[in-house]
Amino acid sequence: MDAVFRTDTGQIRPHNEDDGAFSIDQYGQVLALVADGMGGHQAGDVASKMTKDFLLQKWEDNTTIFSPKEAEEWLTESIQEVNAHLFNHAKENIQCEGMGTTLVVAICNEQFVTVAHVGDSRIYLKTTEGMKQMTADHSLVGELVRSGQITETEAMHHPRKNVILRALGTEESIKVDVNTIDWDPGSYLLLCSDGLTDKLNDQDINEELDKSESLEEIVDRLIEIANERGGEDNVTITLLRHSTQKEVSDE
Repeated sequence: MDAVFRTDTGQIRPHNEDDGAFSIDQYGQVLALVADGMGGHQAGDVASKMTKDFLLQKWEDNTTIFSPKEAEEWLTESIQEVNAHLFNHAKENIQCEGMGTTLVVAICNEQFVTVAHVGDSRIYLKTTEGMKQMTADHSLVGELVRSGQITETEAMHHPRKNVILRALGTEESIKVDVNTIDWDPGSYLLLCSDGLTDKLNDQDINEELDKSESLEEIVDRLIEIANERGGEDNVTITLLRHSTQKEVSDE
């Protein structure tokens, strides 16, 4: 399995409140994540980095070869623990009052992908059958789109597009959306902050994934396009590709 992580401050903001990573364990299982912090420079930075560090440490301590059910349980439990960690930190440190972060996170192996999310960062899965969004934005405009009051295009330019309805660290308990799906060699899994999806629609992203380029080239181009279109927000992407049989044999 191939993976790449990139984060970019963008063209306008002085600081990057996004974070993310991927980690491949001894069994070939991959943990991938993107977190988009909020609550001001220091608090946003802290929330996203604490989330990344917590999950990576727990992943390093894991010795389980996951089934889909076990992967879903691990993600749900881990995110609840992260939420409590952030919430308590904000209570004990006044400079972090009101901090929070979105989170998209996935556990992948050669057979399946299990994803979990809180907030409006997104996960896309692209297979031979096309590309689909695996997450539903926990945001005001996301609700408006799902209820048919506005279109996806209108959501990208809505004046309240930054209103998040669910975020880690802002409340004592959090609801986590979790889902598992099979995937095949050659498929892509893309995790991203809204700095990307505010500037590129699904068709734009799909077209870039269709190009015969390396993961690094694809991600760099996606970030370049977001910046060319204004780059008002930080842009963060973790991209994975399920290795084809040929790629595996060549390694």
